[in-house]
Amino acid sequence: MATGTTAIEVAAPTGADDAGPGVARPGKRPRLVFLRNGKAVTGLAILAVFAILAVVGPWIAPYDPNQVSTDLLQPPSGAHWLGTDHTGRDILSQLVVGTRGVLVVGLIAGLAATLIGVVVGVTAGFLGGLGDETLSAVSNVFLVIPQLPLIIIIAAQLPSAGGVTVALVIGVTGWAWGARVLRAQTLSLRRRDFVEAARAAGERTWRIVLAEVLPNLTAIIAAGFVGTVIFAVLSQVTLAFIGITPVSDWNWGTILFWAQNNLALQRGAWWWFVPAGLCIALLGMALTLVNFGIDELVNPRLRSTGMHARALRRRRIRPRVGFTPVVREKPARETKEARP
Repeated sequence: MATGTTAIEVAAPTGADDAGPGVARPGKRPRLVFLRNGKAVTGLAILAVFAILAVVGPWIAPYDPNQVSTDLLQPPSGAHWLGTDHTGRDILSQLVVGTRGVLVVGLIAGLAATLIGVVVGVTAGFLGGLGDETLSAVSNVFLVIPQLPLIIIIAAQLPSAGGVTVALVIGVTGWAWGARVLRAQTLSLRRRDFVEAARAAGERTWRIVLAEVLPNLTAIIAAGFVGTVIFAVLSQVTLAFIGITPVSDWNWGTILFWAQNNLALQRGAWWWFVPAGLCIALLGMALTLVNFGIDELVNPRLRSTGMHARALRRRRIRPRVGFTPVVREKPARETKEARP
């Protein structure tokens, strides 16, 4: 005898042709889902452009960034696509050459902080006991260390401190927040059924961590890496902008340093500081978009929500904000009563 329960199902495309490139078809596992994500593809494309500039920048720069000319403070033109500064140096050449230093600092700092945070956080959360208390105490000590003032002090004491020194300081001091988050998440994962099953099957601890725990921490690790890279880039730009690091080493902060010291804003020389600011914003946006793509890849709820939203847009359905479109089926009892 049928019960009076009501089945609620989310409306989905019925035909194979209605399923878009990001929708997984029944019985098939989606392939290259990450590359089908618009946010991730956009972020990767922007990062690829910056990476190419970092590698080949010194060879494709139209001028030597230190070459002085008689074209003083000229706006963008055919000879100088982004104009010149107060000594006639080409802004585009400075921007292209300085890309390598920015990416190197961000990459080194992000990798160092992420590696230390993963080792400390996952170890503390998975092992527990005295090891957990010891590693948590170390993390708490590093949490209270002010990073930017420490970087300023170290860079001021080392006249030859460059981008690598700044990156290492950021990596060594910037891992604590990520380690705390990873520890908390690992504590909730180590008692899950799949971890207990692997432990009961006789799997070694290192394999359980690598094969069962770390894949479930991908989104958190990616978020920590992105945050550290953005902080490292902003820190390097800040140090160069205030003149702590050598201003003879070109990066985006060095361009802003010379523009600020020579009153580019008051002179109306927008081409001197706007391109560097846009590059900083684009790099941060690209990293954030990649992080969103990774989060949707590892989170089934976000992935299914994004797929369903794209399917609705293709069918030109505009649901009201705050409501999820559903198809409600009538109970079997009501259906029988409705029949003559």
